Amino acid sequence: MAPAKPKYEFGGPVGAAAIVCGLPLLLIGFHFTCNDKTGCPVPILLSPRDLSWENLKSRIPWPQEGIWGFASWKVTGWLLAYYMLSLVLFVVLPANEVLGTKLKQSGQPLKYRFNAFSSTVVQLVACAIGTYFQGAHFVVWTFISDNYLQLLTASIALSYLISIYVYVASFTIDPAKPDPTLRELAEGGQTGNVIYDFFMGRELNPRITLPLFGEIDIKTWLEMRPGLTGWMLLDLAFVAKQYRTYGFLSDSIVFTAATQMYYILEGQYFESGLLNMMDITMDGLGFMLVFGDIAWVPFLYSTQCRYLSVYPVNLGTPGLVSVAAVFVLGLYIFRAANSQKTRFRTQPGHPSVKDLAYMQTKRGTRLLTGGWWGMSRHMNYLGDWIQASPFSLPTALAGYLILPTGTSLPATDAITMLNGRTVVQGPAKGYGMVFTYFYVVYFATLLMHRERRDDLACAEKYGEDWEKYKKIVRWRILPGIY
Repeated sequence: MAPAKPKYEFGGPVGAAAIVCGLPLLLIGFHFTCNDKTGCPVPILLSPRDLSWENLKSRIPWPQEGIWGFASWKVTGWLLAYYMLSLVLFVVLPANEVLGTKLKQSGQPLKYRFNAFSSTVVQLVACAIGTYFQGAHFVVWTFISDNYLQLLTASIALSYLISIYVYVASFTIDPAKPDPTLRELAEGGQTGNVIYDFFMGRELNPRITLPLFGEIDIKTWLEMRPGLTGWMLLDLAFVAKQYRTYGFLSDSIVFTAATQMYYILEGQYFESGLLNMMDITMDGLGFMLVFGDIAWVPFLYSTQCRYLSVYPVNLGTPGLVSVAAVFVLGLYIFRAANSQKTRFRTQPGHPSVKDLAYMQTKRGTRLLTGGWWGMSRHMNYLGDWIQASPFSLPTALAGYLILPTGTSLPATDAITMLNGRTVVQGPAKGYGMVFTYFYVVYFATLLMHRERRDDLACAEKYGEDWEKYKKIVRWRILPGIY
């Protein structure tokens, strides 16, 4: 019998290779082409006829040392110290220890230790104390903004190193023998294609035992700690930068930083909910998750605050109320939908769910066909996307040009920095949205892809019952449209 053909996602080996090589370059490109030196986008990009490498390099924050300036041993050392601090807090702070879902091969669950929320709070308190004494010039804030490129490069390099380590270590697992330490391979990362398996991840839940620190579940630790907390610290560094640049804080950057901080802290507070996500239950730990956790999330998701640190946007009361209403609406849908599903599973007799319509499956489980889950199969995804869209909305019709000191313009949108340079939107208006709204488009694409993967998994799990269910609940995410 011929071996089964591998089931590829993300465009197979070619798509995986493109992501592994392309996304790090995209993050670096975003830093250069939306900058605090000449504009966002770089003005030369608005005049393609004059575009050349020399013209472009002179208008972006290209290091004086050339490509060697992309990295710094000093910056890399401080980044590793930040990771070490996170490990120390993981060990010394009280934690909630819970069991995960049962593994397929052994039928046993792994134990997890969660305290990401308290770890982040400790770091925020330390930064608050530093800011109290040094203000916007607090050394952490200036270090981040002054060494952004080097921090990004080090984070990308670290994501490659961790991905290589877990890929190589996965070959010490014998899939034919049960492992007493509950190590298992992920189904999607055993195709035999090196680049694809490196990207998807071969081992499901790799763990490492470190002296003094004990056992660390690498996947959950990366998912909820250095990257998410780093996203928040990047935001706050850009808030401080705006104050150093202009002597005030705009309502747009305060709102954006505050809502993103709430989003992060809420996720860390309910950290154990991660154990029900396909990232933990299905996907191996490969470049896809490692790079996403420690490079893509903090450096891409902080783009809005990075933009607003250079070009403050005044929302005013009407604008502030509008974006806040969108955020609250999304948060309500997200929470209500998830709470309803959880209560239906754990407290089926509760008054709020006992009369909801459902479908009995041959597996003995029940699928909700009423309430939020009767509107679409993933109303929680819709709420998650809606509550995340206000991260970008405060940047409005983004785009700006930075003019030399002493330049005066009659433009109503011109803003003068404390160093005398002038920032104006001018012909760049709207083009900066490529950077500040990229997150919204990406996140929607991510959720739609995740829904498709979940649909395939449920089809295998429920068989004919899933087809019947889809005829009852027709819409995937957005009722009436998708």
